[in-house]
Amino acid sequence: MIEIRPFAGLGHANHGWLDAHHHFSFADYWNPARQNFGALRVWNDDHIAPQSGFGPHPHKDMEIVTYVRKGAITHQDNQGNVGRTAAGDVQVMSAGTGIVHAEYNREAEATEIFQIWIEPTRKGLPPRWENRQFPPASRDGALQAVASGEPQHAAAAPIVADATLYAATLSAGQQTTHTLAPGRRAYLVSARGRVAINGQVAQPRDGVAISAETLLNLQAIDEAEILLFDLP
Repeated sequence: MIEIRPFAGLGHANHGWLDAHHHFSFADYWNPARQNFGALRVWNDDHIAPQSGFGPHPHKDMEIVTYVRKGAITHQDNQGNVGRTAAGDVQVMSAGTGIVHAEYNREAEATEIFQIWIEPTRKGLPPRWENRQFPPASRDGALQAVASGEPQHAAAAPIVADATLYAATLSAGQQTTHTLAPGRRAYLVSARGRVAINGQVAQPRDGVAISAETLLNLQAIDEAEILLFDLP
């Protein structure tokens, strides 16, 4: 089953400095049919104005993955972590027993991110944060694991979840595949470019909820930047 969720139908909130689209119920956006997708709880598509951002706020017992699509995001928290994550790279935060953090766009241009929340497989762990760089060539033409809680993906940024976020950059007409194990599902978003999933075409920034499928054939119609979360 492949369900395409058009970008135009996502939840939307424009706060001036932040233009946010929500794939799942979040803040003032409430959709009882879109509370989660397996362990996936939040997928926010955020456009953050220059010299603005999210002030200090708390989280607890949630795995938070931030994929930067354009610009850069600067993180700081009450654990002493400070870091800047640029386009194409990933930061991960395990909120664990509790963390207070802030995220700012310190750049001269707008920053665009996907922020994704995953339910952890274990709660009450010490909080942690890190970011990892992924050279563009490392995901040209194929899916690369960029955040994962699965032991076979040691090079990916670690999360406390039985899940893996993959990224790929495909040229127009290029194809790649992904196999879902029995009982697994996937959520896919193309940051840019149209992509066909087993023949069904998704527009840029549409959500694609995939379940009860085994082999996924992904074909870029335009040059595309694809994110795929393999989930329980």
